Amino acid sequence: MPFADNHGVRLHWREEGQGSPILLVMGHRYSSAMWYPILPALAAEHRVISFDNRGTGESDATRKASIAELAGDALAVMDAAKVERAHVFGVSMGGVVSLELAMQQPGRVTSLLLGCTGVLTADKPRMPAALRVLYYLPSWALRALQPRGDRGYGSAASREEIAEALAMLAKDKFNTGGVVAQAAAIAGYSTTTAAVAALTMPALVLHGDEDSTVPFAYGVELAETLPDSRLVTLEGAGHNFIVAGNAKATKAVLDFIREVDQAAAKP
Repeated sequence: MPFADNHGVRLHWREEGQGSPILLVMGHRYSSAMWYPILPALAAEHRVISFDNRGTGESDATRKASIAELAGDALAVMDAAKVERAHVFGVSMGGVVSLELAMQQPGRVTSLLLGCTGVLTADKPRMPAALRVLYYLPSWALRALQPRGDRGYGSAASREEIAEALAMLAKDKFNTGGVVAQAAAIAGYSTTTAAVAALTMPALVLHGDEDSTVPFAYGVELAETLPDSRLVTLEGAGHNFIVAGNAKATKAVLDFIREVDQAAAKP
C-alpha cells in the first residue's frame, strides 16, 4: 500500500492504467473509493492516480487543515508517483483544492477538470461552525437527517445507482475529527475571481443542473471566469453527478483530455 508524505502527514494513494496521468482529488468527507463510477473508464486510457484526502480512507487525519495544505497533499502524491505534470480532476471540495493547486504550481497542471464546485470567494456562504457537530453523530443518525428522494444524486439517477452509491458510502472510512477539519478548511478559505481568471491552462467544468449543495450558477460562473474553459451541463444530476450523469460526464472528460493531449503533441 503506497503512501506519500506531506510534512509528516501520511497519504494513501494508488494508481491504475497507463497513458497520460490524471490526478483525482475527491470532495469533502469521501475517500478515493467514491470515484468508483468513473475510475474504470479513465484507467482504460490513462494512468489514473487517486488518493485519500487527509481525514478519509487510509490517510492520516489532522485536527486542523487548510485548503493550501490539502493542495500540498495533492502535490506530495504527485511527487511520490513521480509525476511532473497531470490532468487534475477535482470534485466539490476537491475542485477548490485543484484550483488552489493550480494557483500554487501552474506548471504541474496540464489541464483542470472541475466538477460540482465553484470560485470560493469571500461572499459565498459556508457551513456554520455549529453544524459541524453533526459529524459526531452515529452514521445511522446522519443518514436519517439526509433528505429523502434523490438524496442529492438528482432525478436522472436510478434507484439501483442510488442504492449502490449509498452502500459504498456506508462502508467508506473516515475520521470524524479529520472531516470536521476539512469543513473548517473550506469555511476558512477564500480566493478571488481575478486569481482564478489568471489560470490559463485548458479547463473543463462539469455541473449538474439539480445540484442543491453547490448551485449550478456557481459552475456557470466558474466556466465564465476561467479563460480557456468549457461547461458541460449534466441534466438531472445532483451534487454527486458521477452517479446520475456518469455516461455523459465520462465521455466529456475523456474527449477533453484526448483533445488537450493531441494539442500538446503537435510540433
